[in-house]
Formats: sequence, C-alpha cells, structure tokens
Amino acid sequence: MDAFYASVEQRDFPELRGKPVAVGGSKERGVVAAASYEARKFGVFSAMPSVIAARKCPHIIFVPHRFDVYQKVSRQIREIFFEYTDLVEPLSLDEAYLDVTENKKGIALATDIAREIKQRIKTELQLTASTGISCNKFLAKIASDYDKPDGFYLIHPSRAESFVETLPIEKFFGIGKVTAAKMRNHGIASGADLKKQELVDLLRWFGKAGSYYYKIARGLDDRIVEPDRERKSISTEQTFDHDLSDKDEIRIYLKQIADELISRMDKNRVYGRTLTMKVKFSDFHQITRSRSLKKSIRKKSVLLKLMNDILLDLDFQGQSIRLLGLGVSNLDRPGSAGIQLTLDF
Repeated sequence: MDAFYASVEQRDFPELRGKPVAVGGSKERGVVAAASYEARKFGVFSAMPSVIAARKCPHIIFVPHRFDVYQKVSRQIREIFFEYTDLVEPLSLDEAYLDVTENKKGIALATDIAREIKQRIKTELQLTASTGISCNKFLAKIASDYDKPDGFYLIHPSRAESFVETLPIEKFFGIGKVTAAKMRNHGIASGADLKKQELVDLLRWFGKAGSYYYKIARGLDDRIVEPDRERKSISTEQTFDHDLSDKDEIRIYLKQIADELISRMDKNRVYGRTLTMKVKFSDFHQITRSRSLKKSIRKKSVLLKLMNDILLDLDFQGQSIRLLGLGVSNLDRPGSAGIQLTLDF
C-alpha cells in the first residue's frame, strides 16, 4: 500500500488531501509513523523524529494514529486477496506476498490478477497500491518498490538476472545501510559486482547471509509464500468469453470445473462436506447454492451428483451466464482421517 496510514487519513478526512501529513508524533516530540507523499517531497519519512520533520516541512500537519482503523482496512484488503488465493503472507498491515500460480479465478496471467486487485482496492477502498510481479519473493518485492506510488511493475523471469545486475546494492531488499557499506568496502556497488563474487568469499564476509546474497545476485529465491490463515474452502471458477444460455453447454462447462476442483482437492489433500455452486449472470447479478453431506466429498462421482442436484433446482429464468464456479467448504479438520488443511509444498 502507498503511504498507508497517511493515505487512510487523507481518504477519511478530505481537508487533508493534497497536503503534507504525518501520522503520529507532534512538533515537540514523538516519531513519524507514516508520511504522505506530499510530506515526502520535503524529505519527511517514517521513523523520523517529529521535530526534524517539522523543520524540513514547516507546514506539515501532524495527526494522531488510529491503528484500529488501519487494522480494519488491512483486513478488508486481505479479504480481496483471499478471493484470488489462499497463499497470502502478510509482512505488515500494508504489505503482503501472494502466490497466484494456481488462483481461484483461473486467471492465466499474474499481471491481469495484479491489475484487477489494484483496481478493486482503488474502487472499493479509495486507496492505491503498488504491485510488483515476478517469479519469486525477492524480485516481486524489488518490483513493488520500483514504480511507487500507484506502481505496477513486472520483472519477467527471462530478464531477472539482467535486471538485478543493474541495481545499486542499496536497492536490494534485505541489504540495509550497514551491510551495503560493508559491501562497498569489498568493491560491491551493484548487482553485477555482487554476482562476480565467489560463494566462499561471501560466506567469509557475511556469514550465513552470504548464501542468500549469492542467490539473489542471480535472481534466485526459493522461499515459499507462507500463509498464516487456515484454509476454509477450496474452489475454482471460470468466466466465459461468451455468455452461456444453453443448459447442455452449462453442464459441460460445470463438469470441466468439477474436474479441476477434484484435481485441486486431491493435490492439496483437502476435502469437505459442502459443495457450493456460484453463478454470475450477464447483468452481474450473482447467486450461490449449496448441498452438504455427512461425510466429506472425495470421489468425483459424488461431487458430480451433488452438482447435478443443485443444477436441477436452479431456475435461470432465461438469463444468460457469464461465470460459473464450484467450491468445497466445511473442510475436514486436522486429525480427521489424516487430512491436513494447509497447502503441501
């Protein structure tokens, strides 16, 4: 999120918009928790003593923090994330990693997901986010900071190494001022310089972190996205290029969606007792219908029977359909027939 705390204040209090705002502290004492972009133009940043902030920007407006509000907004943002993937790893209230390799909406391109999420945050919450898209955490983080505010930047895997080579060492996520200064003492000023170093030397100079520096100099990062939320459902859906109105065609697509759902359930060893069908019509009106069993749904034949039962009870009233989805909830808990809820990496 861009200048998160300050942006929330400017959103909620229109008189602050377009003005230099600092959240937290005061002119006499305290520390700036967040600064608006208008304040940053004067060199005011988070963690700066308020007295220095006031000196740099005499007309700065200090406002008290409202952490309960920021937490609420953060939860709203994450709920948007969870509509696309359960693999969300929050770093703080205003930042998170998302693994969208297999996403709930079946969107093929990560860039399309990023655009959609950015637009939803702007439309639904009147806030802006900067998004970095790439093949691992390190590159995605670098990309997210590359084009702020309201940024959108892709580092394609094919140019990961060449991109990293051009970066000043201070721009590397995970390399602070002290480490950057130490690297410069060893003649390392850029990614290209870091890449030239032998692993044994990096380990000697920086200890265990040397292995991490050796990898990121080559655009490599094998850390997984680690969600902190228990999975409550598993689902898949499809938006169609043309609206569906023929019931046989609808049934064919639902069977394909059911195949994908069973595949995901088996892959992640996640099973549940409730099947839900989601239908979005051409006018964007949406309905959901569910059926539950006493035992978890594990066989494709059982899932298809439930799906057809739901379908028989649905009256589309002549409306055409733009999206269909199926999901399983009321998942088996840990210890129940050995099923685990978290993704299996």
